[in-house]
Order: sequence, then C-alpha cells, then structure tokens
Amino acid sequence: MYSGSDSPQHIIVSIADQQLELRQGDRCLKRYAVSTAKNGPGEQVGSGCTPRGWHLIRAMIGKDAPENSVFVGRRATGEIYTPALAKKHPQRDWVLTRIMWLSGLEIGRNRLGRVDSMRRYIYIHGTPDELPMGKPLSHGCIRMRNRDIMALFALLKGRCKVFIGE
Repeated sequence: MYSGSDSPQHIIVSIADQQLELRQGDRCLKRYAVSTAKNGPGEQVGSGCTPRGWHLIRAMIGKDAPENSVFVGRRATGEIYTPALAKKHPQRDWVLTRIMWLSGLEIGRNRLGRVDSMRRYIYIHGTPDELPMGKPLSHGCIRMRNRDIMALFALLKGRCKVFIGE
C-alpha cells in the first residue's frame, strides 16, 4: 500500500474495504463508507468498472448546491432528489449534491486511449441516502452519502490526488 508520509493531503479509496480515507501524509483525517462499481475494478471504456491507480481531482462541481441537488452531465438540473422523483425516473443513475471529477495520472493504465478515467466520466459523487454503502453497486464511480461528500468537499484544499486500489 502507498505510504504518503512526505505527501500533502490526498485520498485513498479501498475497493476491497469499500472505504475512502482523506489523509495528510500517513495520518488518516477522515474515513467514509463508499460504494464502488458492481462490476469490480477495471479501466476499460464501457466496462462499468472502477479504475485503479493514481488520479487527480480535475474539477470540483456543486460547491454551493443544496444537499440532494440532481446533476446530469455535470450540470445541476434544478431538481432536488426525493423518493417520489426516483419513482418518476427509475432508470436514472443518480448523481447528487457534489461531484469530484477524476482524471487518471498513469498513461496507459487510467489515462489516454481506452482507459481514460476522465473521458469515462469517473466521479466521486453523492447518491441517494437509501442506497447502501459498503457494497459495490455503482456503474464505475465512487458513490458517497450526501452529507459525507459535502463534508469531504469542504475539507479539500485545491487539486487533490486520489489513489484507488484493491
């Protein structure tokens, strides 16, 4: 596993543990339950898998959006998620509250070509609170509870590196 003792603030995502840690060097500042891909780890376009390796948060979206704001194509729709809204749109993959858009840093592994995390639209994002955490159920992204992603978003200082490992 990575040792970040000489590194600034960074995030470690464990697919096996379904956890995300915000770290400062070797010290864990916060730990959150997440949900990664139902299809497991993998980098290929169209795989529905969570990509591994080093990433950078390229864009942080939704800073002032209310909790449960709905995003489509990284834009707020003006809707606020409710179970009633979910019933009207049962096929939606809900992206809520905040988005941290990831860009791969490892050419050939998670950057460029058919393994490009940014072109795959891989995010850390909020999801409906009734969906379980700690179980891999996403379409490739890293899902978090809305309150947790709001807290994490507020703690981040600029562009942050993210390591996703098994």
